[in-house]
Amino acid sequence: MSIPSHSDHHSERRIASQLTANAALDPEQLEVAAGTARQNVEGWVPDLATDADIRSALEEAFEYRGDVTITRKDGAKFEGYIFDRSTGDSLATSYVRLLPKDSNNRLKISYAEIAALAFTGRDTAAGKSYEAWVKKYWTKKTTGEGEASIQPDALE
Repeated sequence: MSIPSHSDHHSERRIASQLTANAALDPEQLEVAAGTARQNVEGWVPDLATDADIRSALEEAFEYRGDVTITRKDGAKFEGYIFDRSTGDSLATSYVRLLPKDSNNRLKISYAEIAALAFTGRDTAAGKSYEAWVKKYWTKKTTGEGEASIQPDALE
């Protein structure tokens, strides 16, 4: 039996180091950050008592994937999808852009004009995920139930 030389000892440390590095790259061992939890706001009518409440509710409305109903202070109501927003220094210089449900005319509504907001439309992406779609597709394909298609399901 021979005594390991200095170079053998160095090689063993290098191999151990590589194994540790490879273990760190193992996807099963990597630390995974938690995803963003989304609350269900469908049907929510936020209280718009303060400027901060208005800004927060309209930011949530912008992130929402369904229609909202905006009631202006003059009583006019608009239902549609908020596709853009701009926040300024004041409510008067901040606005949302809405695509009305019944028209292709885009509306620009100042935050200062908004008296009420309601999340009235169905959240079109709630509960949907690519993984769920793939599972449904393969179930249809393997069982022969229905037509297995790569086309997305209708929203309504």
